[in-house]
Amino acid sequence: MKIAVISDTHLREPNKRLTEVFNTHLADTDLLLHCGDLVSFSVWQFFCQHPNFHAALGNCDEWQLSDYLQALQSVSFHGLKIGIAHGWGSRSQVSLNVVQSFGTGYDLVCYGHTHIRDWSIVRGVQMLNPGSLTSPRDDLPPSVAIVSVDDEENMECTFIPVD
Repeated sequence: MKIAVISDTHLREPNKRLTEVFNTHLADTDLLLHCGDLVSFSVWQFFCQHPNFHAALGNCDEWQLSDYLQALQSVSFHGLKIGIAHGWGSRSQVSLNVVQSFGTGYDLVCYGHTHIRDWSIVRGVQMLNPGSLTSPRDDLPPSVAIVSVDDEENMECTFIPVD
């Protein structure tokens, strides 16, 4: 199983580059998760073309998106329990803030906000921040994260540069 995770697109409208990233890296995945800051309703609608798309509300998202998205989103998919959040607080505390909000029992918790890639375990939970699709803050190129899950539910993460 392949799970694509993205965050912090910060776009007002879908553009050619977003369409290319979607077609090349996201469209054929089993699950597509967005960790907030889609920014606009039209970008959210664009991602809704994926049959298994889920997103969390970010702090820069248009008010209209709050009718469709929540700050904390839980998804059950093929036996995995996945949490999705944008995040809040100082960069060094975001992953801890998010995992504390979800609590135990999650196989994977995905978050954004920092624009910095992360694949780590916090309080016994596998955490993933895909970085930013448009404006990373870690001197690395914009990226998407692809999580491969095998039959025993072992997870492996690959960050794919999309600049």
